[in-house]
Amino acid sequence: MTAEPRLYLRQLEVGPMQNFVYLIGDREKREAVVVDAAWDVDAILDVLDRDDMKLVGGLVTHFHPDHLGGSMMGMQIEGAAELLGKRPVKIYMHKSEAPYAHRVAGLSDSDLVFTEAGDDLKVGDLTIKFLHTPGHTPGSQCFLVDGNLVSGDTLFIGSCGRVDLPGSSPEQLFYSLNHTLKALPPDTVLYPGHNYAAGRTTSTIGEETRRNPYMRFDRLQDFLSIMGY
Repeated sequence: MTAEPRLYLRQLEVGPMQNFVYLIGDREKREAVVVDAAWDVDAILDVLDRDDMKLVGGLVTHFHPDHLGGSMMGMQIEGAAELLGKRPVKIYMHKSEAPYAHRVAGLSDSDLVFTEAGDDLKVGDLTIKFLHTPGHTPGSQCFLVDGNLVSGDTLFIGSCGRVDLPGSSPEQLFYSLNHTLKALPPDTVLYPGHNYAAGRTTSTIGEETRRNPYMRFDRLQDFLSIMGY
């Protein structure tokens, strides 16, 4: 009988905006983190409990309420604040998004661990690396673990995050996509922040480099042109 892989990685679709929430951990040590816990915190925690995994942290790709929690378009979305009310863990966000964490989700500095590019987090005996990928928001970050990339709204299957929102930067997104993420090994498995690809829920960096129009630019100006700038 083949043993289960040590990496625990669950992809959960939640909410009306087809968000993906991720559970990442070490099966042997029974420890896990949740990425972008929003919309239905109880349902997310129920999956962890059924899998007999202990939650040790919450990771956030970026500050938008459908990923962090808070008010959006007249809706009040569950998120990090509700998670902390049920499990006493720290929330990991890029340092440049601290003001938004306070304003959008009502989090305090004591709730947060502020991250930078290249930081690592040990979960059990596995290591999650933080990649700063600004563009969609100033502090957008992706999480790399054991050849898998959780990309939030920086990179989608066949597309990328919007750059017409407050704090967005098409110039920064160009470098995040065509330098930071394109430099990863081509067999890196991509796990995006939304289920926007008509049933395809994963891809690879190699596949996106070949087929995703937003990852096929060598010059910033060409990228800006296709983005409408």
